[in-house]
Amino acid sequence: MKMKKEFSLLDVFCIATGAMISSGLFILPGLAHAQAGPAVTVSYLIGGLLALTGVFSIAELTTAMPRAGGDYFFIMRSMGAAVGTISGLLSWLALSLKSAFALIGMAEFASRLIPVNLQVLAVCLCVVFVVLNLISAKDAGRLQVGLVTGLLALLLLYIVFGFKKVDMHAYVPFAPHGWIAVFATTGFVFVSYGGLLKIACIAEETQNPGRNIPLGMILSLIIVTLIYLLIVFITSGIVDSVQLGSTLTPISDGAHNSMGFKGVVALDIAAMLAFITTANAGIMAASRYPLALSRDQLMPEFLGRIHSKFKTPYISVLMTGLVMTLFLLMRLEILVKTASTVLILTYILSSLSVIILRQSGIQNYQPKFRAPLYPWPQIIGIIGFFFLLSKMGVEPLTICILLIAGGFFAYWFYGRIRSTREFALLHLIERLTAKELTSRSLESELKEIINERDDIVKDRFDHIVEQCIVLDIDHHITMKELFTITAQHLSVRLAIAGSDF
Repeated sequence: MKMKKEFSLLDVFCIATGAMISSGLFILPGLAHAQAGPAVTVSYLIGGLLALTGVFSIAELTTAMPRAGGDYFFIMRSMGAAVGTISGLLSWLALSLKSAFALIGMAEFASRLIPVNLQVLAVCLCVVFVVLNLISAKDAGRLQVGLVTGLLALLLLYIVFGFKKVDMHAYVPFAPHGWIAVFATTGFVFVSYGGLLKIACIAEETQNPGRNIPLGMILSLIIVTLIYLLIVFITSGIVDSVQLGSTLTPISDGAHNSMGFKGVVALDIAAMLAFITTANAGIMAASRYPLALSRDQLMPEFLGRIHSKFKTPYISVLMTGLVMTLFLLMRLEILVKTASTVLILTYILSSLSVIILRQSGIQNYQPKFRAPLYPWPQIIGIIGFFFLLSKMGVEPLTICILLIAGGFFAYWFYGRIRSTREFALLHLIERLTAKELTSRSLESELKEIINERDDIVKDRFDHIVEQCIVLDIDHHITMKELFTITAQHLSVRLAIAGSDF
């Protein structure tokens, strides 16, 4: 059963924007400032530039293959079921981690108004968003548009009032812990850009994905990066360095210094809106991974069930909510670093996928958007992401290695014996070695995707061409030889002996 195409360009922009602006802005700047000092602004800038290289790749791949599961779907078609299974499970867990992080942030701010246990409140909020995404993806999208509009208005208010209070002396020294710490902090805050992946996950439900996906992603990244830079720069200039390095509410503290109590209330509301948008978009996007894995027979069939009334992947939504609830028990810093590490790995695999698909020579790889300056953004992105990984620390890398091992275990003992899908790397190897390794089933699958993406309705002639036998004869033959070859091929199709023709 297919899902409805309900998301417009505005929905795409708001889902990506709301998914990015949350804990990465309202909690992380203080923790990141403690590591890098005022130069934390540079950390966010580097993260945005690296994210742009990933966005180019993801936008190209998504417009070529607008399917639920986003990066999993095209990584699977590029590098095979083993890498696809690992990538899909990692991305699912990364977005679930990021959403759990948002729920913790939401509970932190809510507890300032209501005396309640943080984890209990976070679990209750998780249940609310799971129910919303079970009932309607469109309603969840409408909620996102309204929330993001209010959020951007309040952040603009903070920027206007904050600039007036900036003390330039607060930026000296600019990088007190050295520039290596600045680069290491980039890896720490990279989770702030994880919302971009969520758009690839809902591509199947997006109207005119060839236009709306890349345009919405790029606009969202540019605007959000500018907001990050302005707000982090302002906050570093209006909040005492010692206080900023130890607070989990840096923007609210900045609002207190620039606008007083009313500013604190306004930015607390903005934070709540941001956390709501991230949690909502997170469940919406993350739940599409088990759905896509199930469709490819890499996970049990029941995970791919679509509700007959609501047209939502209800089993996947429920499982995602359960996983997020378990993540709420993790320590905050490890939660952030693990999510960032997994997202960095996903961007690396996406860049590799573009290179493999372009070099494979597959004719039906026809993206509506092509990454500019290919292959330099992909090469620069891969090198930059590997550098960030080297600075992430032992603990998050260890967790990721364990997750990768778990993904491979799931593939080896479940998916390997069920899924036999063709992938582009085989075409590339075939092209380099001149050996027959493929059955062209990937070409056929991509053609079906193009037909659905472009709303192409097949007529009788199309069906005849698809079903007919094509003889590729590269040498001179007689008429009798042609009829003999033709009879041999038709005898198989018609189940009669060739000699009877």
